[in-house]
Amino acid sequence: MNTYQWFVVALATALMALDGYDVQAMAFTANSVTADFDLTGQQLGFLLSGGLIGMALGAAAIGPFADRFGRRPLLLTAITINGTGLFLSATASSMPELLIWRIVTGLGVGGILVSGTVLISEYTNAKHRGLSLSIYAAGYPVGATLGGLASIPLIGTFGWQAVFVLGGLVTLVSFAVVARWMPESLDFLAAKSATGSGSAARAAADRIVTRLDIDSPYRLGGSTPQDGAGTNRYTALLVKSQRSSTLMLWAMFFLVMFTFYFANTWTPQLLTEVGFSPQEGIFGGIMLTSGGVVGAVTYGLCASRWDVRRVMVVFAALAAVVLIVFISSTGVLAVALGAGVLLGVILNGCVSALYTIAPMTYAPATRSTGVGMALGIGRLGAIIAPIIVGGLLDLGWTPFALYAGAAGVILLAAVAVLRIQLHQAQAEDLEPSDSLAAADAPVVAPASGTPQK
Repeated sequence: MNTYQWFVVALATALMALDGYDVQAMAFTANSVTADFDLTGQQLGFLLSGGLIGMALGAAAIGPFADRFGRRPLLLTAITINGTGLFLSATASSMPELLIWRIVTGLGVGGILVSGTVLISEYTNAKHRGLSLSIYAAGYPVGATLGGLASIPLIGTFGWQAVFVLGGLVTLVSFAVVARWMPESLDFLAAKSATGSGSAARAAADRIVTRLDIDSPYRLGGSTPQDGAGTNRYTALLVKSQRSSTLMLWAMFFLVMFTFYFANTWTPQLLTEVGFSPQEGIFGGIMLTSGGVVGAVTYGLCASRWDVRRVMVVFAALAAVVLIVFISSTGVLAVALGAGVLLGVILNGCVSALYTIAPMTYAPATRSTGVGMALGIGRLGAIIAPIIVGGLLDLGWTPFALYAGAAGVILLAAVAVLRIQLHQAQAEDLEPSDSLAAADAPVVAPASGTPQK
């Protein structure tokens, strides 16, 4: 891993932080928006799910386009959509209008997540892939935490609309940075070179390998088609050899995202239900997200040493225990906040596992499609969670009952992950010699996703 490869990781992680801010913006403005629009619990649940609905649609739809046209152009398009939705959210004067703009924002976020996840997977080597993707996942809680800290003075001074305006301004800056410095995927260029676009792919690769400090001759490796891969990349995900892993990956994403978004979107509100003030509720939500950085990186360090799937099982089991501990400790603010940090650590470790395992499940030709569909399925769980919780809360469910149910959901994810088979080229920890065509000839090849000197 050289400096430029780590730069790609850092840039994608910054985009993930922006996504964390965008998604949590609705959670941290929930009390103010509820007061302005006189919302019921279920109406608030729909608003909390609005961005997630867009994320599901964006993630599932963008994958085939990214596999066909490239990761970078689709990433720029997604950032543009994201920023537009944020600015328009600040102009909303009713619940339905705000819901529409939250869906638009989510469309952009979904596209960013797919492109960023795949780019990092394809720009890191096998040894550092788990850690790199975990660092990437850690961007979400960083953005969410900063968003929570910023929301308190912004709402108090300018109103809840200012939270969305700030997000839109930061998105404009991110577009300029990505347009200037984010490269195209070398795995994508290698696949294009095998389908008749060799000269254009080679020219683009020349520019990238210069940035990678590869100054000797290299070969742009061709791509070996995945079993069943064809013009319909969605179908390729469910061919016989891939079907079981795809379905289990979808189940894992759904269950983990259900639990994660239940905790992150409803914790500020549910803490007020057990006696906390609105500001203490927001602070409790911040504590939960702040532990996410440690959790994501901890998972990555563990995944660098042990099987990524078995590490996920341990994190899921711990999450179930800490969910119960957290909601049982709300009688003492200090204890509840400490448990909230621990819960954030473990839940974000589970999310880090999703971003690590998904791109390792598919070959390059269908990787964006596979990751996008998994993210889309996961967002279905995220969408359903706030709506169901809002309805159950209106029916009289206690916060303890809701958190106990979430503990059962995350345990099911631990069962699903053990049934996933990783793609061979991603699963092996390749030595440099395995990727070299000759001792003095660097290779840019999709098998390892890593330029090697």
